[in-house]
Amino acid sequence: MPDTIFWLIRHGETAWNTERRFQGHTDIGLNATGRQQAQLLAERLRADHRDSPFSAVFSSDLSRARDTALAIINQINLPLAQHTGLRERHYGVLSALTPEEMAIQHPEDFRLWQLRQPDHILPGGESLLGFNARVLDTLAEIGEQHAGQQVVVVAHGGVLDCIYRAAMNMPLSQKREHSLHNASINRVRLGGGRFHIEQWGDIAHLETEAFDEL
Repeated sequence: MPDTIFWLIRHGETAWNTERRFQGHTDIGLNATGRQQAQLLAERLRADHRDSPFSAVFSSDLSRARDTALAIINQINLPLAQHTGLRERHYGVLSALTPEEMAIQHPEDFRLWQLRQPDHILPGGESLLGFNARVLDTLAEIGEQHAGQQVVVVAHGGVLDCIYRAAMNMPLSQKREHSLHNASINRVRLGGGRFHIEQWGDIAHLETEAFDEL
């Protein structure tokens, strides 16, 4: 089966990003900076699409990702396909909290989150293992549908992290040192059942530095 090239995009900035507040499945929209980032990203991808066309645009159904994707499709004139499998990890009881609030309200769950304990299921949410399996299955499904094509996927920091780790054969428990910037472009090739990183953390199209994931 021919390789699929994914242009993985993290959504633009939200108010909760600036507050270091966990969003997860909570549906938080873009702030003014995020909307500007989405527009700059869309203009960049319009030029890339002209040189080497994309075949499809997918996004998480959460509004921060969907609205980033809508800015893109307005520039490149492709339909938008939304997929719940591209949602951020469900943080359960840690949702809507800052790390400082987590440490006070849910100290043990926060400790295990900090340790990146893969099999710990956050109460009301997902484990890293479950989240990772969902993300990899979703990208494999999209890759099979669009073999030999270039696809834009707009999702979340955690989703991009799963793909990076799969490509680098990096354990889920290992501390993250790679970037997951808002509105970044990250190109990954899926071939032979494996992900291969071609470019990571491109934010040259933005006017200012973007927030990294927690």
